[in-house]
Amino acid sequence: MAGAIDNLRLAAAVMAARAIALAVRLLRRGAGSVLPGSIARKIQPNALALLAAQVKQGAILVAGTNGKTTTALLLRSILENQGYRVTHNATGANLENGLTAALLADANWLGRLDRDFAILEVDENVLPKVLPQIRPRILLAMNLFRDQLDRYGEVDTIARRWERAIAPLSHTIAVLSADDPTLCHFGQQLEAQWEDLARVRYFGLSEPERFLPEIPHAVDSIYCPNCGHSLTYEGVYLSHLGDYHCPSCGFARSRPLLNSRDWPQLLVGIYNQYNAMAAATTAQALGIGEAPIQAAIRNFQAAFGRAESLTVQGKSVQILLSKNPVGTNETLRTVVELTSDRPFPPTVLLVLNDRTPDGTDVSWIWDADTEGLVATGATLVVSGDRAYDMALRLAYSDPDRPAGPATLSVETNLKAAIQNALDRLPDGETLYVLPTYSAMLEVREILTGRGIL
Repeated sequence: MAGAIDNLRLAAAVMAARAIALAVRLLRRGAGSVLPGSIARKIQPNALALLAAQVKQGAILVAGTNGKTTTALLLRSILENQGYRVTHNATGANLENGLTAALLADANWLGRLDRDFAILEVDENVLPKVLPQIRPRILLAMNLFRDQLDRYGEVDTIARRWERAIAPLSHTIAVLSADDPTLCHFGQQLEAQWEDLARVRYFGLSEPERFLPEIPHAVDSIYCPNCGHSLTYEGVYLSHLGDYHCPSCGFARSRPLLNSRDWPQLLVGIYNQYNAMAAATTAQALGIGEAPIQAAIRNFQAAFGRAESLTVQGKSVQILLSKNPVGTNETLRTVVELTSDRPFPPTVLLVLNDRTPDGTDVSWIWDADTEGLVATGATLVVSGDRAYDMALRLAYSDPDRPAGPATLSVETNLKAAIQNALDRLPDGETLYVLPTYSAMLEVREILTGRGIL
């Protein structure tokens, strides 16, 4: 009887959610990737668990601070190229309502979901809440960096919550970053608890020539997660990710299953190579061979806002999401590298918001290495809710000009800022847009005329 009632409530939830999604799209209020899930969970609180349980070959949860959306989309491409039917929260709506809405979108009117896999990007803070509802076939943990301290707290806080939630899983395969000391140590603990080495797999980079010259000042965690002693690094690729060991207790980086030298570069930036290796290691855990995975990497198209390229008014625009210190430092480094041999310095639009999806504390911008960008003589346009905060950060990046870089322009109206940047862009060059999350959605809506959420 209880099962029949659950099914009836699920069917009612599907009908209501689909009606809401249709209304949102007709009114051009977005793609309906969150609100339908909220409505459905009010009608059937167990909607997420009931839908996920129907996925034939299981769910793949992708969690971590940076890289989730790109990696999940690459995994989807790999699986669909093999003929699998995949449900995926492609817009990046990664809280419980967004996950529910993604599954509902592929269910029929009775709440039946006929899919082989569900690839679900999950916000790192809600992962412990999701795991009791979705027992994943694979949990892919990308990394842990400081992000939205007002919501999440420090990295160690998230790591402890993950440990309590993941350890009881009985059949899940964990794919973890070997280059992240916190996640690597966690993986080694899982190996001991689960007593099954095959259920813990590691990815990472094997290219020491790409080490940074020094450890960045915005590094998050360079202390041993086992004993607290300072780690010794052979080198770092970004933030605290690299090749390390503890001289005190012997804790050391686990060896990645794949050698990143043997794999093509995904899009631009070393962070995207991490995304490629994470997806490749996960796909191989599902039994997919190397050749189709490499083909998917070579043919991959960027997810929205993540190294996404657009043509606007006949000019090239590339959007590089920049939502925390580590991600922003990598996008800044990428812009400088991409333009180092160009005839003109880069033209960059930085858009800083402080809304709930971004985190209301924007003090992190002082850990962003903007000095390198300013030193190129870049043309800089700043906008967003906290435009003047970003302008001040850029002003302090040029010690020779107390008033800030001569090429700096502040425009609080985002449409006007975009046009300003396009007007100042030299012919044949690319406008690089570095927005926080909510700003990225606004930028895309202006450039494409369509919302995401």
